[in-house]
Amino acid sequence: MTTKQRPIGIGMSSHMGLGAAAILAICALPVLAQAPAGIPGVLAPGVVPELVQEGFTFTEGPVGTADGGLFFSDIRANRVHHLDPAGKISVVRESTNGANGLALTRRGELVFAEGGGKRITERGKDGTISTLTEGIPGMALMAPNDLIVDAKGGIYFTDPGPFPPVPGRQAFVYYLPAGAKVPVIIDGQNPLPNGLVLTNDGKTLIVNNTLGTVLWAFDVKTDGTVANKREFATLRGTPEGKPSGADGIAIDRDDRIYVTSVVGVQVFGANGAYLGTIGVPRQPANVAFAGPGKQTLYITAREGLYRVNMLSKGPDRLGK
Repeated sequence: MTTKQRPIGIGMSSHMGLGAAAILAICALPVLAQAPAGIPGVLAPGVVPELVQEGFTFTEGPVGTADGGLFFSDIRANRVHHLDPAGKISVVRESTNGANGLALTRRGELVFAEGGGKRITERGKDGTISTLTEGIPGMALMAPNDLIVDAKGGIYFTDPGPFPPVPGRQAFVYYLPAGAKVPVIIDGQNPLPNGLVLTNDGKTLIVNNTLGTVLWAFDVKTDGTVANKREFATLRGTPEGKPSGADGIAIDRDDRIYVTSVVGVQVFGANGAYLGTIGVPRQPANVAFAGPGKQTLYITAREGLYRVNMLSKGPDRLGK
């Protein structure tokens, strides 16, 4: 594995899929350096992310495996990679239709949010790709971005649409019940939903907004739909008049939330209180806990994959 590091490139949010030059100027912002004091209970003083490997095109969608490995996508290269527990990286899927977010079912199948394919798909044990949903009849998906599987096998996913956003175009957050082909719209009032995560008890869904700074929380009902939308936390450090770049979200065993943004990986307590920011050499796109004991935080950041040894641990469940 190489440790050579390329110059930091101009940042773009992961939902842009295969092209979005219009956003280059507004997202070309520096990331903050990690404070030497660290983050109590999260990151030891002086610990910073290290490069695992670079040479990718636009890394995204990290999700940890049961054996301590990691899957992650390279959107523009149309590939999904696997990092095994020994550190070897291999390609596990080509021609992914711009697959962005990844998730794992309880049976271990890999699920893809295909931004270019405008669908949610699943890879079977034999490698066959099957379509789980293409949207609601008469209302096809635009460019699904991120997703997470709940304990019942249902899938929450965001569909912000292709970038740049068109004024007045509505974006959606969906829930696809287990075994269903048609998803249910659970939120249509978020201008650009991107990352999302479930709390450890599965009772709260948290969704961000790439353009704004607010993270939204929803109560999850027994049928998978949601209620009681409310503000959960506010991202810090976004320059005035610029997008926050809020992207992927991870959660740890203590329900602390990790959100990628233009200034790094921002960490919030279970009550929404801001705890600190982990600086990354490139603008981060997504995060996931993996490795032994789920105590390594992997960060996809443009051309590179990074990792950082944490004090905190990932959730005691498969995937994110």
